Amino acid sequence: MAAPKKILVVDDDATARVLMRAALQKSGFEVSLAVGGEDALRQFRAHSFDVVLLDVDMPDVSGHDICIALRAEADELLPIVMVTGMDDVQSVEKSYHAGATDFIAKPINWALIGHRVQYLLRSSQALLDLRAADARNVAVLKAIPDLLFELDMEGRYIDYHPPGSDLLAAPAENFIGKTVCDTLPAEAAQTCMSALRAAYETGSSIGKQYELHLPDGTHWFELSVSTKAAETGRQPHCIVLSRDITERREAENRIRRLAFFDSLTGLPNRHSFMERLDREINRARLDGRRLGVLFMDLDGFKNINDTLGHGTGDLILQWAADRLTHGVRPSDMVACAAHAEEGVEFARLGGDEFTALVLEIIHPEDALAVAHRILELMRRPFAFDGQEVMLTTSIGIALYPDDGQDAATLLKHGDTAMYHAKDSGRDNCQFYSATLTKLAMQRMELGSGLRFALEREEFTLVYQPQFDLAAGAVQSVEALIRWMHPVRGMIMPPDFIPAAEESGLILAIGQWALRRACSDAARWQRNGHPLRVAVNLSPLQFKDPDLLRMVLDALEQTGLAPELLELEVTEGAVMENTAATMATLNAFRDRGVRIALDDFGTGYSSLSYLSRMPLTSLKVDKSFVSGLPDDGDNRAIVRAILAMADSLGLSVTAEGVETVEQVRALKEMACDVLQGYYFSIPVPAADIHCLLQRRWVLDGLAPRYAY
Repeated sequence: MAAPKKILVVDDDATARVLMRAALQKSGFEVSLAVGGEDALRQFRAHSFDVVLLDVDMPDVSGHDICIALRAEADELLPIVMVTGMDDVQSVEKSYHAGATDFIAKPINWALIGHRVQYLLRSSQALLDLRAADARNVAVLKAIPDLLFELDMEGRYIDYHPPGSDLLAAPAENFIGKTVCDTLPAEAAQTCMSALRAAYETGSSIGKQYELHLPDGTHWFELSVSTKAAETGRQPHCIVLSRDITERREAENRIRRLAFFDSLTGLPNRHSFMERLDREINRARLDGRRLGVLFMDLDGFKNINDTLGHGTGDLILQWAADRLTHGVRPSDMVACAAHAEEGVEFARLGGDEFTALVLEIIHPEDALAVAHRILELMRRPFAFDGQEVMLTTSIGIALYPDDGQDAATLLKHGDTAMYHAKDSGRDNCQFYSATLTKLAMQRMELGSGLRFALEREEFTLVYQPQFDLAAGAVQSVEALIRWMHPVRGMIMPPDFIPAAEESGLILAIGQWALRRACSDAARWQRNGHPLRVAVNLSPLQFKDPDLLRMVLDALEQTGLAPELLELEVTEGAVMENTAATMATLNAFRDRGVRIALDDFGTGYSSLSYLSRMPLTSLKVDKSFVSGLPDDGDNRAIVRAILAMADSLGLSVTAEGVETVEQVRALKEMACDVLQGYYFSIPVPAADIHCLLQRRWVLDGLAPRYAY
């Protein structure tokens, strides 16, 4: 239960004091009595009171003087009521000037005095509540960092609350009486008036934005508008909160760039490019136009990352993007830039993949011309740290509507055509065709099947004999892998090895092939036929840090003598990461394992480089053998290779020997070992003993061996 309100009654008349106390106590008040002005001041200072009833006419001190003194010490909202027998206007005004809240004229109606005081207390409490609310509002306004205005429906400033003059183009007081059209730029004023009209129609408006150029730079503001109640028949005013959202917009722009643009090159990313391509396809469909998508991949970029580091690779990507941006005609869009609807735009899809959108194509040759321009640009060397870095590009071209009706299909077909360009020797461009998709699907199916081929024992090895001219007999064989697919039958290595390398399965397949070859060769060795077996290593296998351990484990577990194993590696594999390459080759040589350089003559063929390699033999690529004996250039190349090998103490095996004329030419040039269909097609391990019993008369026209 609330404590009763305390009332101080001040009157020099004892009867009046007693009657006043009785009447007020009856109404539930706690009453204190003062006999005069001095007594009233003493009690007021010693205690707190909610209402003071003060007689005007007292002998010691005037009631008006006491009122002035009390008001000076009391809260301005404390009810002080003057009790007076004088009801003239002058007396009443004097009471109010002294600080009185109200007056009661004598004679007093004792039955109503309690109600009169209750009313005064309610009025006082309402004022206290209003003051507290006003204080809260002031605190809230001070805490709001936004511009706050009151405007009428014509956009005229009625009142304001600016948190700081730095957000205003002029002092706030200069706005009062003017309209937004007088003070804001036309576009900003139009936005503001639109927000006022929306608030008038719906009660509020949120989210409209406008731009202002202030002394400290450009700012963006967002409006929140609500209507303020007005008197009947009058239009309402609007409370307009204008928030500075410059930092928020800058953050949104940064987020947008992260979402739609590549952070390395600044070009649009895949998501941005696909949105643009969707829009252009819709326009082309409506206008009956054609357009082209160019899918580009930088050839050999992985080698740059592996040899020069990813920092250099990132720099090359930035330079490549810049070269594309500034080198292609403005009416092409080479996947990239903001939301511009015209000009050259580029996009980086990821890694070393870029795309170009060629608009307004009339003939397919229009896209081809752009592709050739890009090929030319990318052939130019990149200068880095005193050396030149060479790159080329493979480009696939897909056309709308010929090769696809939507963005995803066009991009996929462009990617397919790009891989066809890779397979065609790189540094070229290829148009998409449905045949390419069929081949891609087959590759994908092969990739899926590879994962189970080892488990299902679908791989097998066959062996092609290598004829030693000096011995006149087969003394070695090359192991060749075949995939016996349950549906497609025998699949040759060129059709599945690339997929195995891309998927990483080549390591497991290569390990299986090595163990099987060692096992077969060990069995021949135990049966009295010590044949050396050559096993091909993928470049990925050669980079495997576990390669040495894997080879040594295979030799130990099968019992094959190390000198009966020859590992064939490509020139490209041994040229990468020279220090690691030398360490691996030396480790094999120290353990007696032979190393042959496969397809020699198609790569680096550097005498100074080969002289440092612990190799045992070279294999001449069949492309040089096929022209013998009539092709003079091939004859000269083979002679040079044989001379080089002889100077380095290496034996030479010629691959792809198919005719007796080729046999005679190679024998004449003193080649060491011959391999090809003239002697035998690759045969299963079980048929090797038949080949060992055969004798060839190389000076005659002996028929080729047919299995």
